[in-house]
Amino acid sequence: MIRQLITFQLGEQILGVDIMAIREIRAWSPATPLPNVPAFVRGVVNLRGVVLPVLDLRRRLGWGVTEPTPRHVIIVVSVGTQLHGLIVDAVNDIVALNPDEMQPLPDVGEAEPSFLEGLVTVDDRMITIVALDRLVDPAPPPAAMAA
Repeated sequence: MIRQLITFQLGEQILGVDIMAIREIRAWSPATPLPNVPAFVRGVVNLRGVVLPVLDLRRRLGWGVTEPTPRHVIIVVSVGTQLHGLIVDAVNDIVALNPDEMQPLPDVGEAEPSFLEGLVTVDDRMITIVALDRLVDPAPPPAAMAA
């Protein structure tokens, strides 16, 4: 069965999420900060009466902190029964892949790949597939707990 991903940019990296999880893509709007939340939670925004947390995806993945500009976008995704916003640099396109085209993440020692589902190459572009369910879980990744 063919799987479709929405791809997007975080710096030079191309990432993808399953298209079925996407609820909408909206222009950047500042999030209202909340106290005592994980550092990767930028705050909350009101989406037509629904308050949703906005995650700094770059920070969650350990790639630095996003300094949003009007060019950034928020991808609204559904994870379980809750909506979340992900700050990304830009949305690229939709790609279709066969599940057997996805490669597992290589074992690179100390790196923690738990927020990632796998890798796929499409038209000479390496796309990292984000595991949304693990991304929004506030618990530390399994390797961090073992340390």
